[in-house]
Amino acid sequence: MPFVYMLRCSDGSYYVGSTRNLERRLFQHNHAVEDACVYTRSRRPVELVWHGEVENVALAFGSRSRSRAGDGGSGTP
Repeated sequence: MPFVYMLRCSDGSYYVGSTRNLERRLFQHNHAVEDACVYTRSRRPVELVWHGEVENVALAFGSRSRSRAGDGGSGTP
């Protein structure tokens, strides 16, 4: 099942993302790997503060987009 998740970054900002494998994605956010997120790369460590399962990927991306709409992208909600 796909997940939507929210991370708290070390600078106090927040990042919202979606993934099919939450454990792997959290590892990518916190470690130097090629497919790590550019936004969180310079804001490590990050902490998972919320996550939710959704029925399909379209819902995951839709939830993610709605949660970012308030601030125009990543950052403080």
